[in-house]
Amino acid sequence: MDGKRHQVTSADGTVIGLLTAGAGPDLLLVHGGMGCIESWAPLWDRLARRYRVTAMDRRGRGTSGDTQPYDYRCEFADIAAVAVSLATAQAGSVDVFGHSIGATFALGAAAGGAPIRRLALYEPPGPQTVPAPWRERVTALIEAGQPGPAMISFLREMGLPDTRITELRNAPRSYDVLPIVAATMPREAQALAGIDLAALAARVSVPVLLLLGPASPPWASELTASVAAALPQSTQVSLPGQGHEATAEAPDLVDRALEEFLG
Repeated sequence: MDGKRHQVTSADGTVIGLLTAGAGPDLLLVHGGMGCIESWAPLWDRLARRYRVTAMDRRGRGTSGDTQPYDYRCEFADIAAVAVSLATAQAGSVDVFGHSIGATFALGAAAGGAPIRRLALYEPPGPQTVPAPWRERVTALIEAGQPGPAMISFLREMGLPDTRITELRNAPRSYDVLPIVAATMPREAQALAGIDLAALAARVSVPVLLLLGPASPPWASELTASVAAALPQSTQVSLPGQGHEATAEAPDLVDRALEEFLG
């Protein structure tokens, strides 16, 4: 992925690493639970043709720092800090696209008044996706030094079939996902257990695009519907044949949906 590396400092002093490319309106990308900046590679060149696109490493991975104790509301503040920096540089507000838990945290940033003009969310998870027995099992696996089985358990919880999980395990990556899983999965699962998506959505006043994969597990459509019901302005788009990982598996579909929403 080509672009300029830079950083901002969040409210609690955590450094958040960024990559920016392209020209045009600002679009900030917020990755999901097992991701980092490089997760956006399938979409990167497409988006950079139309936008000044910036991807952030969420705290605890990649080029970003971390601060203890972890509080998921700091993830809201991280996104807000990046949005403020981008908006200040361009004298305007920023569009934001979040995937999975990145969508949940982007929703929280918008609810808190970050300078976001429009918001696109791909299947933000909530408490239904992290039942207590699963959280306990995954935490125990990671504490026992088994992040690989924990990752597989997470992917199954997200609704991916075993054939797709095998493909992901065998695919070459530009980053090692297992340290990310070990460092962040238990705390992010605990965070999701306490988040009220509808309450956050009710405080968002900007237009929101809700993307949904019809092949995703039932929680995705249920939570998307609850978020839509609470939002003052929302548009729902279903991506034919897709599940939770369409940002990687169907970048053309995602790109078209973003272009129709953002222009």
